[in-house]
Amino acid sequence: MTKFTLIIFLFLVAAFGPASAQTQKPIRVNCGGNGYTDSKGQFWQADMGYNGGKVGTPVTTTIAGTADQKLFQTARYAQTNGSWLKYSFPVPAGSYHVNLYFSETNPYVAKVGGRVFNVKLQGDTTFQNLDIFAAVGANTALVKGANILATDGAVTIELDSITQVAVIDAIEITQSVEMPQLNLSFVYADGTPVAGTLNYNVTSGSAGGTSLNGNQPLNSGHATCLLISSPSLLGLLGPLNANLSLTDTAGHTLWAIALTLNPSNANFAAVQSSTLQVIVQKQ
Repeated sequence: MTKFTLIIFLFLVAAFGPASAQTQKPIRVNCGGNGYTDSKGQFWQADMGYNGGKVGTPVTTTIAGTADQKLFQTARYAQTNGSWLKYSFPVPAGSYHVNLYFSETNPYVAKVGGRVFNVKLQGDTTFQNLDIFAAVGANTALVKGANILATDGAVTIELDSITQVAVIDAIEITQSVEMPQLNLSFVYADGTPVAGTLNYNVTSGSAGGTSLNGNQPLNSGHATCLLISSPSLLGLLGPLNANLSLTDTAGHTLWAIALTLNPSNANFAAVQSSTLQVIVQKQ
């Protein structure tokens, strides 16, 4: 699957083609446990999607702060102290909200600093030095949520142990935004598709933002992209400066454009798909 990021016209385009906007049903997993229907009538699948780790012994302790005891009475742990535990779920490209469910039910580590771990979403550290006991105490439900952008066909959740072994009770993933598709086509005047590379550099105009740059070969002159409404998911804040260029296989620049954009002024809520064709001259 190709992967690149660019900006075009008045809107941020996260391009990870080929892909299409699809609706993803919520994913709910009872880590370390069996299938379960919660107090809202929502079904949670038995533990799945994991790579590594081990299942802890279910507890019968009452968990405060929840109407769904069974979600917090089973868990999957990292294999050993210092090791990691990873979950991965296939999803179409889009924006998602991830809720992670935790409780500290082990009396031997029920103290501040007794169990500390990092949580990565999509490879980025989202919750650093998470200490369940320090946050809510023992035998109490803790839910940590974050918005993420899935661009390569999966939502990934990784728990990295620091003190003792990382633990998780349940995972909930819901799609928050579908992303309409943008099809880019680069051709010569005679209709021949361009064989070349699309280059990009995107820089945030606000302090605290980041920059994205790279390049991606065209596939028979085509690139498939997805329009997203939240540049902040990519670390891009405020107005954006974008420089795009197209080079052929000989290194000739066939097309270039520099843009200053403000995504907050754009409204693409009604857009379902879009196509852009660029005709260039041979060098």
